[in-house]
Amino acid sequence: MKLGVNLDHIATLRQARGGIEPSPVKAAEICLALGADYIVMHLRKDRRHIQETDLKNLAKIAREKIHLEISATKEMVDFAVSLKCGSVCLVPEFPNELTTSGGLKLNKRNLPEIMRAVKNLQKAGIKVSLFVDPEPSNLRTAKRLNADIVELCTKTYSEARNEKARRAELERIEMATILAKELGLEVHSGHGLNYNNVEDIAHITGMEALNIGHAIIARSVFRGLPQALLDMKLLIEAK
Repeated sequence: MKLGVNLDHIATLRQARGGIEPSPVKAAEICLALGADYIVMHLRKDRRHIQETDLKNLAKIAREKIHLEISATKEMVDFAVSLKCGSVCLVPEFPNELTTSGGLKLNKRNLPEIMRAVKNLQKAGIKVSLFVDPEPSNLRTAKRLNADIVELCTKTYSEARNEKARRAELERIEMATILAKELGLEVHSGHGLNYNNVEDIAHITGMEALNIGHAIIARSVFRGLPQALLDMKLLIEAK
């Protein structure tokens, strides 16, 4: 099981004072040294946390380890192409949202922009992931768009109000994973995964990577980043 560590909230803390500390790039170096498989950073339109300079500085030391989250706009795709990062995840983005609120809407209005983004990124040698809700129609559309990866949104799972709802959503993610693998897609998951709910997702047959940020950074406040990362790795790698 691969672990992608999202470091947006390191940058959130830095931006609160407008200085240079804490450094997302330094955090990335620590995470990679301790076994993170790649680093996730979301470059948002409003630049509320991660900045272009963070990504450019990280690219100097670990370009292929950058998994960049962006909206499918020309501005963002052009930047990703110039960065030549290892992979890109296309995500929906709306003004004033606290965080990504769900998967991409793969409808007639959005498909042309997403299709152009996928083609341009892959032409530059960048693997493309689509962040989608675990529905069969989304997976089939992702395949038609020639995506390399689907990241299944675990928001509903992580916010389930009771065990029955949680188990139902877990089953939906399991079935989506089976279909995605049959279609030849690499399968990731993320959104709201934490130390209390990650194990069942990590043990899904066919699941290949988990993208986790807030939970690790929150725990690092009390236990330190190295220990917080190792705590998560122990959970997702346990058999």
